[in-house]
Amino acid sequence: MTGPEVLALYAQGLSTNGLQGWIQNNVVPLVLLGIAIILLWIGGRGDNAGVARRSVGLLIGLVALGIAVSGNGPQIGNFLAGLLVG
Repeated sequence: MTGPEVLALYAQGLSTNGLQGWIQNNVVPLVLLGIAIILLWIGGRGDNAGVARRSVGLLIGLVALGIAVSGNGPQIGNFLAGLLVG
């Protein structure tokens, strides 16, 4: 086998599942922990309105992240469109 044939053979088995799993299992919880610490710090200063405003933005972001990670985007989009057009 020549170089390009070997590379083509190995490239068939490559996927991003390992990287996606690592990000879901490690990066996302660390980011959420950091956001929680920041919100607690802001709340400790007495800026409760700021915490509420940031929490709503965080919830919207988490919903978007959940849709992106689950792979159910088209079904959710169809459901939301069905609410608008009947």
